[in-house]
Parts: sequence; structure tokens; C-alpha cells
Amino acid sequence: MSSTPPTPSTPPARRLPLAGVLRLGRPSEIWFKPALSVVAAIAPPAFTLLALGRLDLVMYAMAGSLCALYAHNRPYAARARVLGWVVLGMLGGVAVALVSASLTGSAVVLVTVGALLAAAQKVLCDATRVGPPGNVVLTFVSSASLFAPQTLAQVPGHLALAAATGAWAWLVCMAPALVRPHGPERRATATALKAAAVYADTGGTGEGHARARAAGYAAVQAAWQSLLSTSAPSRTRRALERLVVRAEVALAAPTEADAGRLRTWAGSLRGTGPVPEAGLPRAAADELLGVDATRPLWARLGPLTPLAARTALGCALAGYASLALGIGRPYWALVTAASLYQANIALTWTRAVQRVVGNVVGVLVFLAVVPLAHLGPPALVLCCLAFSFGAEVLISRNYWLGSVCVTPMALLITEFAGYQAAGTLMTERVVDTVVGALVGFVAAVAVTNRRAGDRVERALTTADRAREHAARLLAEPDSGPAALESARRGLAVALSDLRATADAAAGEWWQRALPQERVVLAEQSGHRTLAATARRQGLLPDRDPATETEDARP
Repeated sequence: MSSTPPTPSTPPARRLPLAGVLRLGRPSEIWFKPALSVVAAIAPPAFTLLALGRLDLVMYAMAGSLCALYAHNRPYAARARVLGWVVLGMLGGVAVALVSASLTGSAVVLVTVGALLAAAQKVLCDATRVGPPGNVVLTFVSSASLFAPQTLAQVPGHLALAAATGAWAWLVCMAPALVRPHGPERRATATALKAAAVYADTGGTGEGHARARAAGYAAVQAAWQSLLSTSAPSRTRRALERLVVRAEVALAAPTEADAGRLRTWAGSLRGTGPVPEAGLPRAAADELLGVDATRPLWARLGPLTPLAARTALGCALAGYASLALGIGRPYWALVTAASLYQANIALTWTRAVQRVVGNVVGVLVFLAVVPLAHLGPPALVLCCLAFSFGAEVLISRNYWLGSVCVTPMALLITEFAGYQAAGTLMTERVVDTVVGALVGFVAAVAVTNRRAGDRVERALTTADRAREHAARLLAEPDSGPAALESARRGLAVALSDLRATADAAAGEWWQRALPQERVVLAEQSGHRTLAATARRQGLLPDRDPATETEDARP
């Protein structure tokens, strides 16, 4: 297998990309699940409140209903736990917001509280990998609650309504388990197989093969995390594990026959039919350990410190700027800033452009739909449901396209308490969007992430140690299959983390040049060792021992 030649170390990229920022991608394979779930979660509470003549309470009901957007990629046992924590997190944020709103009328204090909540939500969602949609929905709910007129006596009732709709959203998201109990695991495995097939098409050579390999290992790691997120063993899970190992093997040493076979297996995982047999050697099949290489929560919090600081500062300054301009809803600017922060400056800039474009187009859509929405309360509810569905249909193709639906939905939600002047709403939304994006991005640039290079160094050290460990086991003729499997899986995870860390650091500013050449060399030697380990386990055709030993060396 040929390798990519090392590239010299280069200074961090400082160009802000524009090409491709608005390009549409392929929709998510499960776009219909969050789209249908959020409609099913919102509709019954909204129409119940409509019948009771209390549409002014829809905002609190939607706080719980929007939890139906989460955890659709998780196996159902894990989904039950994650959704429970999402609902509790949502209730916690809303409780802090409502109590704050009832105790003070100072907009500056409320913006400060909103910024601190946004930072906490960002860190916790990123550390626990809750998403999509991550922290943005939680921040939208809590920030809007901060500026809702409130008394302490009303807080328990509003929280009870949010809790009830959150429980309903939990039931909506768990209902598909009755029909396809292993659906999420099957989809994650199919995604890993298809990603490995894309890499196998390259034959391990040619332009773009390194990117395809990184994407393949990321998909494989996601599949393992899905399979390992539930402790209940089953024949289906065992068969899926074997398929994921086959995907790993194809990534280690692709052959011409791999791509078609992998795609056939992926297609067989649709529906509820039997899981195809991977055809692993018996010894290898008996030693599938499913090593869980997920770092503990505390270890994932440290690297997120710059993101937390950016979020708190950017959201606070955006809210203050909106107040200074006399805008009546500073939480719109706050939420805009909160939605920007990604893994690095380059991605944050991309999200800022997408947010502004999507919101401006969405304001024009709102102008077109206002006459229909003002036909009566039922029309208003139906319009909100349509936009909530459309947002989930479109957002996986590009964030700006989803924002085209999110923006009019947010504007319509403000009208549940009473119709407002469309021109005023539109002007405030555009101004807050521009202010939030501009101030939020400036805060991201101001809060430097100089530790990004240090994390690359640590990832390099981890990958080197994992490769050396696997190479030592290969050199020992009596190494057991369990130890080899553990070493192979650990090395694969280390290489995947190295690529993700290097990509994230490459988009940061104000740091020393990254060791790009060392990263490429570590990846090359690591993948050669992976191939040698797979051959030793009997997962690949045998080769000349001298060649295998050469493969294991850096």
C-alpha cells in the first residue's frame, strides 16, 4: 500500500474560507427521524393548549418538546439514558432562567446569566458528545426564558409543563424500539461499512485516499461507540461487531474485492432481516473484545476550556451590544453567538457566514408566510410545525439551509402571546443576527487557543506508544489473540484521534507551526502496523514474514 509523502511543517492557516461555505451536501440518512419526532412531540401539547386558549404557554411546552431532536443515533438503551439527561439539563437551564427573570428586571444581569448558561451548555454537550443539535437548542430555550415576564409563583407551573412535554418527547423518541430494536446499531455499522468501501475504492492510493481513510476510521469508531454504549449482549450485536471488524480490516489493507462486499453487507443491514455473516476465522471471531477507548468525561473537559471562554465572552458581548442598540430581544444576538463556536476559528467563521445568510433568507420567508400565519391560532400552530419539520429536513444538507426554516419558526413563536408588527420583528432579527455573528466571531479570535499544538503533541505521543505496543506484541510469538485485538483497536482509535486533533488545530490562529510531517509519518507507520497486526490475527491473507516485519516498523 503506497503512502502519502510527508509534507513540511507550515504555519497555521489564517485565511477565512468562502468557497464552498454554502455548498449543499447530501442529507443525513436519518433526517426523517428527528423531523418526524419533533413534530410528534410538539403537536399534541400545542393543540391541547390551543383548545384551552393558552397559546401563551406554548414556549414552555416547546422547551420539553424540542428534546425530541436528540439522541437519534444512539441505541435505545443508551438513548433512554441520554434523553433523560437532556430533559433534566433542559429543565435545569429553564429553571435558572425563570428564577433569574422573576428576581431581576436588569437586562444586563439577564444577559450575563444567559452567557454563563450558554458556556456551561456548550462544554457539557461537547464533552458528552450530545448532538446534533448540541447546545444550540438548549441555549435558545434558556435564553428565551430569561426574557419572558415571570413571577416566582409562576415558575413551578411553567417547569411542570416543560417537564411533562419533555417526558412526552422521551416517549416519542423511544417508540421506534418496538418496531426495530437494533436499528441505530445497524445504521452505525452500515455507515462504517460504506465508509470503508469508499476507501477500498481508492486502493490505498491516489488523491484523497488519506481523507477517505480518516473518514473511515471515524465511522468505525462511531460504530464501536454505538455497539458498546449498551451492555446487553445479543446475537445481533455479536454479528454487527464482526462486520465492524471487517470494515477495520479493509481500512488496514484494502483489496479490490472489498468495496463491493462491504456495500453488499451494508445494504443487508436495512430493515429487520438477519445480519449477514462476516466470515471471520473462528479464532478471530471468538476474540472480539470491543475495546471501549472512550476517554472519561473529566479528560474531555480540559481541551474545551477555550471554547467555554469564547462562548461566555462572545454571548455576553453580543447581548450587551444588542442592548446598546436598543433591540428588545438581546437573546437573539446571544443565541447567534452561541451557535457559532466550533472546533476552531476556521469552522467558526464558516458557521458565522452560514448563520447570517440563513437568517436573512429566513426573514424573507417569514415575510411571505405572515399573512397565512395570521389567519388564526390554528394556522399559527400549523406554520410552526411545518417549519420545525423543514428545519430538520434541510439542516443536514447545510446549516444555512436549515436556518431558513429555523428563523421564521423562532419569529412565529414570539407571536403565540399576541401578534406583533412583522416589520419590527424582521428588523430586530436581522440586526441581532449580524451583531451576534460579528461580536461572537471577534470574541473567538480574541480568546486564543494556544494549547491546540500541545494537544497535537500529546496525540502524537499516544499514537506512537500505541504503535510501539502493537509492534512489541507482533514480535512476540506467544502473544495471545486477546492482547493483539486490544492493541489493534487501541492503535486504530489513537490514529483516529490524532487525525481529528491535527485537523482541529490546523484551523486555529496565533499558534506555532504544527508538526505536520511527524503527523503524516506517525499515520503511515501506524497504518502499516495495523495491517501487520490484522495479518497476524488471521484477518488478512498471509504475506512474507520479512515484509510483515517491515510493515510493523515506522
